[in-house]
Amino acid sequence: MNRTQLLSFTLMQLENAYEKAFPALKQLARQASDPDTFREELGRWIASMPDSPARQLFDRLLAHEGQTIHEWSRDEDVTLCTLQLLYRFLRHEADPTAGTDLYIDLYMQLQQLTGNAPHAPSDKKLRQLTERWPSGLDPDVMAVRQENRERMLHLLIERVQHSHSTRFHFADGMSYDDKYRQVSEWWYDERFQLQMALKSPNEINLFMGNTLSAESLYLMRSARKKGIPFFVTPYYLSLLDPQGRYDDSSIRSYIFYSPELVKSFGTIRAWEREDVVVPGQPNAAGWIVPEGENIHRRYPEVAILIPDTMGRACGGLCASCQRMYGFQSKRLNFDFSQLLPHDSWPKKLSRLMQYFEHDPLLRDILITGGDALMSRNKTLRHILDAVYQMAARKHRANASRPEGEKYAELQRVRLGTRLPAYLPMRIDDELVQILREFKERASMVGVRQFVVQTHFQSPLEVTPEAKRAVQQLLAAGWIVDNQQVFNVASSRRGHSMRLREVLSQIGMVGYYTFTVKGFEENSAVFAPNARSVQESAEEKRMAVLTDAEAEILAASLNSAPDPGAALRRYLHAQRRSVVATDRNVLNLPAIGKSMTFQLIGYTPDGRRLLQFDHDHNRLHSPVIHSIGRVNILESRSIASYLRQLAVMGEDPKDYATIWFYTESQTERRFPLYRYPDFHFGVDDFEHLLAQSAFGQPSALAQPSSLAQPSSLGQPSAV
Repeated sequence: MNRTQLLSFTLMQLENAYEKAFPALKQLARQASDPDTFREELGRWIASMPDSPARQLFDRLLAHEGQTIHEWSRDEDVTLCTLQLLYRFLRHEADPTAGTDLYIDLYMQLQQLTGNAPHAPSDKKLRQLTERWPSGLDPDVMAVRQENRERMLHLLIERVQHSHSTRFHFADGMSYDDKYRQVSEWWYDERFQLQMALKSPNEINLFMGNTLSAESLYLMRSARKKGIPFFVTPYYLSLLDPQGRYDDSSIRSYIFYSPELVKSFGTIRAWEREDVVVPGQPNAAGWIVPEGENIHRRYPEVAILIPDTMGRACGGLCASCQRMYGFQSKRLNFDFSQLLPHDSWPKKLSRLMQYFEHDPLLRDILITGGDALMSRNKTLRHILDAVYQMAARKHRANASRPEGEKYAELQRVRLGTRLPAYLPMRIDDELVQILREFKERASMVGVRQFVVQTHFQSPLEVTPEAKRAVQQLLAAGWIVDNQQVFNVASSRRGHSMRLREVLSQIGMVGYYTFTVKGFEENSAVFAPNARSVQESAEEKRMAVLTDAEAEILAASLNSAPDPGAALRRYLHAQRRSVVATDRNVLNLPAIGKSMTFQLIGYTPDGRRLLQFDHDHNRLHSPVIHSIGRVNILESRSIASYLRQLAVMGEDPKDYATIWFYTESQTERRFPLYRYPDFHFGVDDFEHLLAQSAFGQPSALAQPSSLAQPSSLGQPSAV
């Protein structure tokens, strides 16, 4: 029997398949008088098998059977009854409304237990699956985008003629050809792109040549009625191919909303608990942070700064964004006029810097939002200057502290942005000069790393404009790294590997590949963690560096005036096309990122219950000692995921080993992302934790110390 046929089997067909493949197991269930007896007999049967990952899985299922555990993402108690469900199924007593997905998964585990598991595809096959994905630098793709741009320019002429913009308007007496040339120039102005952003289903459909289906338009209009905003620039929309000449699903999944998201909007909850701040009280990670929504903190060494500026906004709305619940409450929107800095912001920024200055542990600041580069150049210069002044004061203060009592000085500054993909024309000469000058100054007071942390989701987003933007940032001396969200479209075989390859070739390194966060609203785009582990073990492994190679490359990137040029030299010298420096992880709702887990049970509809441990390769908040392991119920079953891939044109046989990734260890960190050593003596961070404001109110945390927050944003991943 072809194993992929199981995905379409009825319950009766699946029962017959068990009868043929595992007659001894069927006999155990028939003879057992109740689930407890079956569990005991099953334990003896499993114990007779050779040691293997499948046997270890069944040992865990047996150990956890009947236990009630707390599930963190939904904050609910769940009782595990996997083997009881299997017992009922084997006796033809299964609930038909629960479906077949649980029994398909268990069938595959039993196949592995009895030595009949499939093998992973060959390296040659995986390479073929990787090479099928085009990039935005391919001539055929660029030709489609040029065609899209030409069509949109005519539509933009009409929009300008009917707009009341004081910046973008036509002079009296201009001919149509003059207007066309003018709009062609404005196309490369980020302010024009933002002003002309499309905010309704009808506008998006018009700019796509009226190619959206009636079903898609109905869903989009339903989303708008429920209050879900649309915001997509003409540039980003031009990356789609309305005629279907290349597969743009990975980009479409960021623009168009799923039925599950539309249905759930109104009941969406925040994923990360430490983002909830009560004045004067520790957050879920145990940190006292200033009142308001400007600073977010989960780890001892790093905190996020969210300015009260345009940096709270984005250049587009990603459909699977964790901030969707903020739009639901109408705290977030795309009314940019509301996000311009107020007179009180400079003073507030100065007070916020005191939090970093007077904390003995903080040595890393991530400026995000929203999007750090949505702030105008003048505003960003002011923010970076405040960071420099804070770093300088912290540096000077350490000179008077004795050895063993010195504070951690600022060593890393990061800007979180998606604009190199969404709006690459934002990276202009003035911005590059601001970044270059800041690096020169901050390097003198101990800052050692300067990183633009961006987010390309697809190789199709790497256009000539994006390449130019990234290389400008690299030429300023800043490292540019990438975080990808591993959703269904991007999780297809070879897609992430192709993205890494294209990014490597333009000088970028990988940072994280994230499992999709969220609950029911993101279930349609959720790729199970097993697929992330499979991708890491089978596809990414071909580009993973040895420890020695990683140390050499990281040292080169840290010291190079142009990190991109250093990476390209390394690739050429090593005859490589790609390096994989990212880690595949899940951002836990309970403090930290990890891909260290074990499968301990299933729901009746086949979703996996994973028990996560924290990543022990980094320093965490002491809170994790009281949290212990974190149980996460996945949003969908593996069978459901594979069926969706089949609808998208994938062959489920290419994913045949996905079932067997039932436990995992978090990958090691690329040395570039380890904090640099201090040039002075400093006690270990466990001692510094005792000196910090962990769990202790301070003057900075009092409600009166900071102004009230304006429209609120949520942070990028740290």
